[in-house]
Amino acid sequence: MRTKAPLLAPIFRSEGQARLLVELLLTGDELSISDLAERAGLAYATAHREVGRLLNAGILASRTVGRSRLVRANNDDPLTRPLREVLAVAAGPVPALRGELAPIEGIVSAFIYGSFAARMRGVPGKPPADIDIMVVGSPSAEEIYEACDRVQSMVHRPVNPTILSLEELHESSGFVETVRAQPVVPILGEALWQ
Repeated sequence: MRTKAPLLAPIFRSEGQARLLVELLLTGDELSISDLAERAGLAYATAHREVGRLLNAGILASRTVGRSRLVRANNDDPLTRPLREVLAVAAGPVPALRGELAPIEGIVSAFIYGSFAARMRGVPGKPPADIDIMVVGSPSAEEIYEACDRVQSMVHRPVNPTILSLEELHESSGFVETVRAQPVVPILGEALWQ
């Protein structure tokens, strides 16, 4: 059975392949094929076939632990970083967060920071356990938390918002200075100190 081309990223072979790549390239996770199939919402056979293609292309790497084959992004392959950037825009948490946050009034800027942003920008390190987002402005906190809960269920990891007013963002605090020194990924508006 042929699968349709993905809606958000027609450059990928199929929507299923794009979903597998999102789960591995954007999260930094190492997963068994059965866990990967479940997270991507694919049949095991489809996931197995697509993983084989991606391993042959060098985009994924694998290792065997006991009876399980674990797959992960191959960060040594020259295609991994550009694919990660395309996926972040086309199918990662950025479009999901943008879609959920855009209708909320009072947001001046929103961006991902912390380890998830660092991995999306190609900074090596441990796989992120969650997604930290900064929302700047005066939005309803309840609406922000509800939006993050919806995205959390889509991306299979906690989404932790921090809401700051413009004044708080421009105050000199250790937290703000730490965020300023790290890579960020814009969702809405721009990182206001750049």
